[in-house]
Amino acid sequence: MTELELMLGDRRLAVPLHTAIVAGWTGRDRDAVMTHVAELEALGVTPPSQVPVFYRVGASRLTTATEIESTAASSGEVEAVLLRHDDELWVGAGSDHTDREVESYSVAVSKQLCDKPLAPELWRYADVESHWDRLTLRSWITEDGSEVPYQTGTLAQLLSADDLLTGVDPPLTNGTLMFCGTFPAQGGIRPAAAFRYELEDPVLGRTIAGRYAMRTLPLVS
Repeated sequence: MTELELMLGDRRLAVPLHTAIVAGWTGRDRDAVMTHVAELEALGVTPPSQVPVFYRVGASRLTTATEIESTAASSGEVEAVLLRHDDELWVGAGSDHTDREVESYSVAVSKQLCDKPLAPELWRYADVESHWDRLTLRSWITEDGSEVPYQTGTLAQLLSADDLLTGVDPPLTNGTLMFCGTFPAQGGIRPAAAFRYELEDPVLGRTIAGRYAMRTLPLVS
């Protein structure tokens, strides 16, 4: 169990969280997803047990901090998140920070190793449900002292919230937060000194934004 101070609509609340889930392989084009699974399997990466797959991570990994500590081989990826609190569904944005070396032999462990930064603001899902597919995710990384675009896409490219909520196990009860999937990185997946991300609602004209720096932990043998 952990507790984060979040803005749910116009209310700032201390929100208890007992379960964190990362949904993987959530592309809406099932054929493209399975092709990518086969490509990775050919490289020695163990394929997921199901598509989509729902990884469990420690709720204590969820954070709104502006700096995290992690391994040199780790990197972020922007995702929409769904939170169930007080019998209501909320949508926000975060980064599924992941260790890429460990990912080559265990995707689940690679995700469990790293903190999961979250932007502290969330919107009511009911307010965006009708135009969910138009919500846009973007991210940028800082490398060599400059910020460069890293990811972009609309939620139309990923499974709908309804599909994810139907398939997720355990279900999103109060105190459960789920990361909903992401897009390929421009120029390839790579670590960076800082990661900035946003979720834009072009219909209601608003944006949720987050940023965090990454401090590399030394490897001592």
